[in-house]
Amino acid sequence: MRRGGTVIVWVNGTFGAGKTTTARELLDLIPDSTLFDPEVIGGAMAHLLPPKRLAEVSDFQDLPIWRRLVVDTAAALLADVGGVLVVPMTLLRQEYRDEIFGGLAARRISVRHVLLAPAETILRARIAEREIPPDLPEGEIRVRQWCYEHIEPYRTALAGWLAADAHLIDNSALTPYDTAVRIADAVRTGDAAVSDIVQTPEPTGETVAAGVLLFDAEGRVLLVDPTYKAGWEFPGGVVEPGEAPARAGLREVAEETGLRLTDVPRLLVLDWEPPSPPAYGGLRLLFDGGRLDATRATDLLLPGPELRDCRFVTEEEAHHLLPPVRYERLRWALRARERGAAIYLESGTPV
Repeated sequence: MRRGGTVIVWVNGTFGAGKTTTARELLDLIPDSTLFDPEVIGGAMAHLLPPKRLAEVSDFQDLPIWRRLVVDTAAALLADVGGVLVVPMTLLRQEYRDEIFGGLAARRISVRHVLLAPAETILRARIAEREIPPDLPEGEIRVRQWCYEHIEPYRTALAGWLAADAHLIDNSALTPYDTAVRIADAVRTGDAAVSDIVQTPEPTGETVAAGVLLFDAEGRVLLVDPTYKAGWEFPGGVVEPGEAPARAGLREVAEETGLRLTDVPRLLVLDWEPPSPPAYGGLRLLFDGGRLDATRATDLLLPGPELRDCRFVTEEEAHHLLPPVRYERLRWALRARERGAAIYLESGTPV
């Protein structure tokens, strides 16, 4: 796993926290910095997606294309202008933070995550006094109400993952300039540390990936929830050049969960995943890592840079958590485990 080389200062905070005004002040305090406001990506959605798709969500962040474009645009900007990118954007859902920061890490871009956290009374007062452009189609009352509705999700995130992930700055009594000075100092001194999320570089061609199935005493299989991408997975990852697939699976299990397996696992499934742009596809192998005793099953390293969560699940529960092709891969791997013979698949289907 690799970390980023260029830098983004991500200024987080709920609506009314003062992100955008502070970010503009920050440009004068951080040399060679450029402002990137992802709101411009949201504005483009109406020109890119059909109205029916837009009507399915109440927030642009819920659109996978929005999250992907934020990552791609930030990377393209840094490739063009270099320096430091200052990004004022609210991120309250951990899975979205993981997806975006993980995508940036895949492009060797590290993130220093700062949270503006004024007192709630100050926050509500700022929302009440906020100037709303009169030509907004939603209307002034709806915009203010929308801002108020995000206070509760912000409070929940702050009590959970957000406070542990970001460098907090209480700007209740600070001007935007004074807040920017605090951020610049925190970046310079390292108090606003680089996010520890990790990610392998995005592939440039077909890849070979190895997963390892681990079971508890009840025969349930271990699934993991990676921080760097959406959705549940098997422990495992991409095979590095010159690395044996089974050894790669053991390495990834140790990196992700802290479990060190000594025996080379038995192959259960070899699945060819066809290219589906922008993905390149490749070979996907699943190995049998065996059964963990109760002590080892409760000794997983979580949470961590690579995993948000993990759980042992039945085959039926896995059906509801895994994408269809990945579930089919698991289903046939379990059959292969019962029969004692590996199975060759294409797109999750036996051939």
